[in-house]
Amino acid sequence: MKNIQLDENSLFTHISKIIEKRKNRAGMYANREVTLMYWEIGRYIGSVLLGGERAEYGKKILVTLSQQLINKYGSSYELRNLRRMVQFDELFPNLSIVSTLSTQLSWSHFIEILPLETEKARLYYANDAITRNLGICELRNQISRKAYERREIANTQLKETSKVPFNVFKDPYLLDTLGLKENFLEANLEKAILTELEAFILEFGHGFRTDAFLFEMA
Repeated sequence: MKNIQLDENSLFTHISKIIEKRKNRAGMYANREVTLMYWEIGRYIGSVLLGGERAEYGKKILVTLSQQLINKYGSSYELRNLRRMVQFDELFPNLSIVSTLSTQLSWSHFIEILPLETEKARLYYANDAITRNLGICELRNQISRKAYERREIANTQLKETSKVPFNVFKDPYLLDTLGLKENFLEANLEKAILTELEAFILEFGHGFRTDAFLFEMA
């Protein structure tokens, strides 16, 4: 190693960077192991206690099991969370996908994603949280604003010949700017988006300049 002249401040700065880097990696590793542990617990409970004819009896056993685990390991194993673990395995049965997502998403992220109705929506929000490094509150906000649902409805209106790029409406704030607020009932959501986007797409469907539009919307 080369001899490097270091003052106290630069030495402290360098060591701090090493510590923070390793702490982050340790946190990611620990988070991944916890999430995989919950997935494995959910798979085992689902297959041993809640499968087939054992389902009703298994539900009763689950209550006792939860209390035993709480007594030994703490409140993370309350009944509600055990049921989430079973649901986690049911909705994410592929271990390789879970392993990949768990390197960057916490169990709290998955708790927000599990209630979503479709696999596409769950994977969309999971990948969006990873790509944009969303915290729990930010992810919850995206879900409550129906970012995925509104984007999908908008995309159905973009014909192959249109110059409007696919997924240009992926940001719910952009949809809000067009008057598509997040508080629509499901029954009215598609109608509202179709109404508001019709004039926009017809006007800009030919020769649409995304850079100018995005600049104006920023």
